[in-house]
Amino acid sequence: METGSGKKIMIIEDESDVADLLTLNLRKAGSRTSTAADGVSGLQKARDDRPDFIILDLMLPKMAGLEVCKILKSDTATSHIPILMLTAKAEEIDRIVGLEFGADDYVTKPFS
Repeated sequence: METGSGKKIMIIEDESDVADLLTLNLRKAGSRTSTAADGVSGLQKARDDRPDFIILDLMLPKMAGLEVCKILKSDTATSHIPILMLTAKAEEIDRIVGLEFGADDYVTKPFS
């Protein structure tokens, strides 16, 4: 589902409450949003839709967020897309690994 008229932001998040909250706030800010609830469909949608920005959960069904990030950042067609990892994994090593896999930033849940 895609809504809004501004920058195209893709949310790859399996927790529907979190995805809905992000969608609502991003739409209020004028962004267009699309969502995917697992890593495989998120990867495919990102390749097909070429969003301006991706918000990516780490712990996803079907394919982990780290793998999605690694694949997108290694593909010349999608490597330029900024990726924000949004996850409950708050350990310092998780941040380091996320950034090493190509994430542009890393935010832990819960967030405000």
